[in-house]
Amino acid sequence: MRMTKRVLALALSGLMLAACSHKDKDAPLAFVPADTPYVLANLDVLDNDTRQAIFAQVDAEMPAQVAQMKTQADQLAANDPDMAKYLRTVAGEFDGKTAEQVVQDTGIDPKGRAAFYGSGLSPVLRIELADAKAFSSFVAKIQNDYGKKFDAITLGTQSYQRYVATASHLQVIIAVVGKQAVLALLPEDAPQPMLRQVLGLDRPAKSVQDTDRLTDLAKAKGYAPWAVGLVDFTRLLPLVSGGQDPLSQALLKARAESESAKTGEPVQNLMQVPPSCQADANRIAARMPQMSVGYTTLDDKHRDMRFDVSLASDIATAFNGLKIELPGLGSDPTAPFELSLALPMPQLRAFWGAQADAVAAKPFTCPMLANLNDSFNSLGETVQKAAVPPIGDLLGLHVVLDNYTTNPGGGMPKVSGRLLIGTNNPAGLLAMAQVTSPLIAGVKLTDDGKPVVLPAQITNALGEQGWAAMGAKSLGVAIGADEDSKLADMLKQPGGDSGQLMRMHLDGDMYGNWIHMLEQRAENAATIAAAANPDDAGAQDEQKNAAAALATTKAQFAAMESEAAHIKAIGANVRMDDQGLVILTHTELK
Repeated sequence: MRMTKRVLALALSGLMLAACSHKDKDAPLAFVPADTPYVLANLDVLDNDTRQAIFAQVDAEMPAQVAQMKTQADQLAANDPDMAKYLRTVAGEFDGKTAEQVVQDTGIDPKGRAAFYGSGLSPVLRIELADAKAFSSFVAKIQNDYGKKFDAITLGTQSYQRYVATASHLQVIIAVVGKQAVLALLPEDAPQPMLRQVLGLDRPAKSVQDTDRLTDLAKAKGYAPWAVGLVDFTRLLPLVSGGQDPLSQALLKARAESESAKTGEPVQNLMQVPPSCQADANRIAARMPQMSVGYTTLDDKHRDMRFDVSLASDIATAFNGLKIELPGLGSDPTAPFELSLALPMPQLRAFWGAQADAVAAKPFTCPMLANLNDSFNSLGETVQKAAVPPIGDLLGLHVVLDNYTTNPGGGMPKVSGRLLIGTNNPAGLLAMAQVTSPLIAGVKLTDDGKPVVLPAQITNALGEQGWAAMGAKSLGVAIGADEDSKLADMLKQPGGDSGQLMRMHLDGDMYGNWIHMLEQRAENAATIAAAANPDDAGAQDEQKNAAAALATTKAQFAAMESEAAHIKAIGANVRMDDQGLVILTHTELK
């Protein structure tokens, strides 16, 4: 009888293993608690060609990123030498290396899986290794170069390293667990059950992998398996505001101690969290329950992503059926820079007015959220003022730049493009503009969309030809050669589909020009500051600070320019569907 039971048990076990054979019990997601408030993980690994393409992209941007870290270290040296030394140490590990070399030096498996998630609020990164010894050597080298070693701790059969930041009551732990690296930021006095689960000595009662939560999410939203993320605000916000989570307690204690040192108020008094904070957090989370993100396309030329923000049904319903009559909102943008933005003021006023009324009727009572009451009160006043024309008639904006270049001699840049305002009363908007500016008082427009030449005073000031045109629900202007025909076509473009809120396109060349222009302005401002009062001691200190800030800014711009040099186009599309906000981003590489 006992033998029969054993045979049956083995048979059932075999069936269960066969049914679950596609799941690796030691995959990073197997260690992630099912109730984690946030998680980002890859469900599958990249193919070799795409991986090499991403490595090449990182290689092109690495020098600028390293230079930026070094510059930031120089700027921090006087006030925070420890952080400056840490930045230099990290920069040194990346300096002159390719992405593939960095991956090899750290022992990370380029074909492995990883998961970043919350043990409660505490962030944990679990990543598969190809070479555990290389990872341990890398960590040891960082500590040696930095000059501060972590404490070596053993918990049960598992060893790990720990660095405690006493003032903040936090600890960083690093461990090699089997063939995985584990890095976590935990409270200094993290309870042992929490430590054991983070290290993988104890498994969660139910894991994210057990629930298929991310797999189902990827299928529902069309996310590719390379990276899928989820933030559950119904779990996150109560943990942040409730004061019961271990990390929340540590941060609250650090803040209370700092406040107590200033005011003399006992720390324990300052750490009290009213029960109303939990209720208010739940109330906010109910309005925006979760957010998810994932790649939709990832290859050697494309980085397309989708963000989904789930919203309460009344929010989604207020906008998902709207068709905004803004010309161009229903077309794919193609100009070097083009933005169509829906601003349906009648609906926005009604919606935000209702939100302000709801908060006024039932204010937030949690002290840390008290400022929201004032914000919604101000919002209520603002939406009432927004009822006044022309703002109250607004439907949206459509901006197009065909050319935008800086003027080498300073002054106004050279611009050609179009601006269109969607409005329920274009004739009223024109009349108000004519009252405000006598220069356009004589402009006569009809709603047939035919462009009319702007007065010479305006075109002479701009140094370009100019036109204006009016449609049934739009008013537009155009500047630059041949922009009149483009303006006429623009007014004929279709309005938005149901729920369409925004479309945007920016090509890489114009993006690079903008970065260069901003860099020039920053350099000019620094030059002016350096030339002011050169003999004044206080001014000299300001000049040193300005010079340091400029150096950091130049490093940042260098990193941005390096990135922009590889970008062919950037785009975005925003719409509201029946579940909430959907944001699609598109990046095409050269």
